[in-house]
Amino acid sequence: MTEKLKLGISACLLGQKVRYNGGHTRDHFLTDTLGPSVDYVPVCPEVECGMPIPREALRLVGDPENPKLMTSKTKKDMTAQMKNWGAKRLDDLEKENLCGYIFKSASPSSGMSGVKVYTEEGMPSKRGAGIWAKMFMDRFPLLPVEDEGRLHDPVLRENFIERIFIYKRWQELLSAGKTRGGLVDFHTRHKLLIMAHSPKHYREMGKFLADAKKHTIQDLYENYAGLLHAGLSLRSNTKKNLNVLLHIMGYFKKQLSADEKQELLEIFDQFKQHYLPLIVPITLLNHYVNKYDQAYLKSQVYLNPHPAELGLRNHA
Repeated sequence: MTEKLKLGISACLLGQKVRYNGGHTRDHFLTDTLGPSVDYVPVCPEVECGMPIPREALRLVGDPENPKLMTSKTKKDMTAQMKNWGAKRLDDLEKENLCGYIFKSASPSSGMSGVKVYTEEGMPSKRGAGIWAKMFMDRFPLLPVEDEGRLHDPVLRENFIERIFIYKRWQELLSAGKTRGGLVDFHTRHKLLIMAHSPKHYREMGKFLADAKKHTIQDLYENYAGLLHAGLSLRSNTKKNLNVLLHIMGYFKKQLSADEKQELLEIFDQFKQHYLPLIVPITLLNHYVNKYDQAYLKSQVYLNPHPAELGLRNHA
């Protein structure tokens, strides 16, 4: 990649003291581990729309599909103030070429999902999205987004970080100019990663690109982007990864000795039983890719989808 990717993020997660109580919720994985690999664009919707620090706590009230943003004690409606600011901020963020956004979980302004929405009688249900978060997701529906709380789950964490690095490569593809050849090359390099998330979308995207000449360039890229987003939004799992690992092994059926094949299959089985993390079979396969100079596999993003120092494939 030619430059670091940019991520929008709730400012409190970086340690900025912008919370309603004057505090922060710094997340050390985001600042210390992921931080060196990305450039953050911090946003605090409550402060940026004109609310003070400290301030009265907020809550969502009313219809979970279209709630109001209210102060919790004085019942002041802050919805219009937040939305008026948000419309302008979205225009500014569009210019930033973000590759994703990390929201503050459970926040009435920035929670992505599962935010408490109160009835007029004060009964809560976790059915809402923060006012700002919903505005952002409606404006940028294909952009990878996640709550920081969900990123504590290693599977969700890897899925999100895979997607932001793919989105960065997608941006670079678009900046080079839309061509059918460029899109086919992008898809070819991401084939195995797509297969690891959704074999169904892998097949569907292959058929779609086989008929590329039937579509205008604009329709081709828009439809492909939608399929890519839908496929990668599905979680990879052990079964899907094992299918890809066996597929990769097939490229070496003429080079590997019987003992080497047996060693690979034993490692695959230990991965299947959750005794070994994904990084172990991936490391061995990368060894064979380099040893036998397998050009097609060298180009596969699946084998090196994100910086190794993030340790995202180290969980069993």
